[in-house]
Amino acid sequence: MKKRLKDLAILVDGEVFGDEDTEISGVAPIEIAKPGEITFIANSRYLSKLNETNASSVIVSKEIISANKPLLRVKDPYLAFVKILTLFSQKTRKPMGIDPNAWVSKTAKLGKDISIYPYAYIGEGCIIGDRVSIFPGVYLGEDSVVGDDSILYPNVSIYPKTVIGSRVIIHSGAVIGADGFGYVKDGRKNVKIPQVGVVIIEDDVEIGANTTIDRATMGKTIIHSGVKIDNLVVVAHNVEVGEDSIIVAQVGIAGSTKVGKNVTLGGQVGLRDHIEIGDNVRVGAQSGVAQDLKANGEYTGSPAINHHDFLRMAITLPKVPEMRKALIQMERRLRKIEEIISLKEKEK
Repeated sequence: MKKRLKDLAILVDGEVFGDEDTEISGVAPIEIAKPGEITFIANSRYLSKLNETNASSVIVSKEIISANKPLLRVKDPYLAFVKILTLFSQKTRKPMGIDPNAWVSKTAKLGKDISIYPYAYIGEGCIIGDRVSIFPGVYLGEDSVVGDDSILYPNVSIYPKTVIGSRVIIHSGAVIGADGFGYVKDGRKNVKIPQVGVVIIEDDVEIGANTTIDRATMGKTIIHSGVKIDNLVVVAHNVEVGEDSIIVAQVGIAGSTKVGKNVTLGGQVGLRDHIEIGDNVRVGAQSGVAQDLKANGEYTGSPAINHHDFLRMAITLPKVPEMRKALIQMERRLRKIEEIISLKEKEK
């Protein structure tokens, strides 16, 4: 594939400084880019490499107006780079149909141009949309739905009655719709609570490898549209995750917690059950959240507190040994002063 620089400018809403007919055939990092490729500079500390790179063009911010090669000037160089990289990396998949070694129920409804690879299992009553790809070892339980253009990578397990929207990507080893972790005590015995709800994954969601999303006890576990979930994340029963949120690796979300829209949860964050996280909240890595968090805030720590308060506390923490030593000395001096005062009072 080759694209002229002016065509790429239209794609990323940018402007060309230099020869707009320069042909681009690929994308590469600035250090190793070759003629015919485009690269980017998103951080000012790399500006020294602008005239050193062998790339045919460089994506830069709009403040840059001079270079020894054509520039593609944009508002956000990194975002523009991602869009152009996506363009050049997309591969057209030809539908392969249904492999003879796949097991597909006769009651399943199948869309057009699908690919079902060997040893996939499609249960009774399933509905699969157009252009869906289901890789080897996928289990799709009965009465489940997979929307158009979705991809289920190898060894994904989709339990019965799960609903998956369009353009959803689910990576290897993910388990969607397993029983929620629910028990009630009968003396010392743990009595299992039946998990009879469902999981709904809306459009344009991506779910990382070995992530688990449990079905609701009753009702729904819902991952709303545009959510991106990393590897090794646990989402418990009856959780709701709002649109366009990002959940980084090893996060654990306990049952019936509601996560707002455009929330970012850093790696290894833990959310307790039955709390609400407001819209646009950002929670720092390894934080433990035990209470509701108000919208539009940044929180860090365990228990999680306002991020700026946490930074002040973190700065103070290394000084604690010295502060403790100073307090002990002050206590000793205070005791001596009290002893002297006490002696003088007795002399009176």
